[in-house]
Amino acid sequence: MTEFRRVASLSEIPPGERFTFVVKRRAIVLFNVDGLIYALEDQCSHEEVPLSDGYLDGCEIECAQHGARFDLRTGAVTAPPAVSPVRVYAVRITGDDVEVGW
Repeated sequence: MTEFRRVASLSEIPPGERFTFVVKRRAIVLFNVDGLIYALEDQCSHEEVPLSDGYLDGCEIECAQHGARFDLRTGAVTAPPAVSPVRVYAVRITGDDVEVGW
């Protein structure tokens, strides 16, 4: 069963921005793409580099270190050198609260 917890408010993550937090010793980053919030593990699967430092391009994040790209919706690799996906988390919005499930 997925446990959801409030991690931010929508006003803290304007469109095009990101918000990072740590839960259970795991860094997670939220991205707001045109009003939709996506959550994924804040670490590139190629190197231990925070994806929150990367370049947002639509629904993809490009790692600032080596250029690996990931789909925010699925965590799938869309460009090498990464070959493994990153973990994504369920997101739900309740009023102004952003809740992430793990």
